[in-house]
Amino acid sequence: MTEGKPYTNHDDQKNRGETKLQPNTTIIGVGSNAYLPNGWFMIRKVDNVIIRNIKVTNPCDLEPEWDSNDGPGNYNSEWDGLTVDGATHVWIDHMSFTDAPLTDDKLPLGKKDKNGVAKRVQCHDGALDVKNASDYVTVSNTVFEKHDKNDLIGQSDSNTSDEGHQTISFVGNLFRDIGQRAPRVRFGMVHAANNYYVGSKSDPTYPHLYSIGTGLRSKIISDNNVFEITGAAACSCTAVVKNPNTDNPEGNFKDTGSIVNGTTLTGCTAPTAVGWSLPSGYPYPKLATSQVKAAVLANAGTGKI
Repeated sequence: MTEGKPYTNHDDQKNRGETKLQPNTTIIGVGSNAYLPNGWFMIRKVDNVIIRNIKVTNPCDLEPEWDSNDGPGNYNSEWDGLTVDGATHVWIDHMSFTDAPLTDDKLPLGKKDKNGVAKRVQCHDGALDVKNASDYVTVSNTVFEKHDKNDLIGQSDSNTSDEGHQTISFVGNLFRDIGQRAPRVRFGMVHAANNYYVGSKSDPTYPHLYSIGTGLRSKIISDNNVFEITGAAACSCTAVVKNPNTDNPEGNFKDTGSIVNGTTLTGCTAPTAVGWSLPSGYPYPKLATSQVKAAVLANAGTGKI
């Protein structure tokens, strides 16, 4: 993306780092090594877009900003690996998103928070975010790995215009060493099916906090997902599904057939009245839970189409 000339500052990175897609556009990476390093895709206010078979290194903001009101204090950065913003009919398939090689443990220490803890200068934002009443978005057969705040569905609790929109499917994806937001949902009608989640509560760089975030007025249907999280109690729904912001009521979540560390997911706290159902004729693989891990490992990511 830099065309051999490194970004000089935040504004230069903003001007040169973005690939903005037009409507009725398909981008397919050739072979197994198609690669977008330190740039990002923007799908904004367009219809009918497909992106397949490209590895994205999540961009690193050259000038993260310190926010003393973010919890006890933290760094915030701009730009996701891919953003869907007010767009419709989008298919994201056989992609890979990762922080590597610049993983969070390699970032320098910066300012201290209100508790006196020096925080790393976090240059990464999201991997893939969907916002502003986007509709009919499918994320399939994609690898997300080595990232903290991964997939955000709905950018703000105050953005109530998302109600009735954010219709999104996550099917057959691998979430490996992801800290949180896989995905984190506000308002959206989200279907998560046949995904494989693997990580550890004690990972030194990307400790698992939760996988699916049941944020404000979320309406999530979950089918046959497999969670293998070291340090999570077997069958514990609350170890992998939680409301990230307890200042607001928890959204709705209905699960069928998912397992945590080999045992049926139980004990969810979210209400199950999601208020919608999968449309008639809506196609997806519908794998048995016992088949999900092997199928995802065999099919997800670049070089497999």
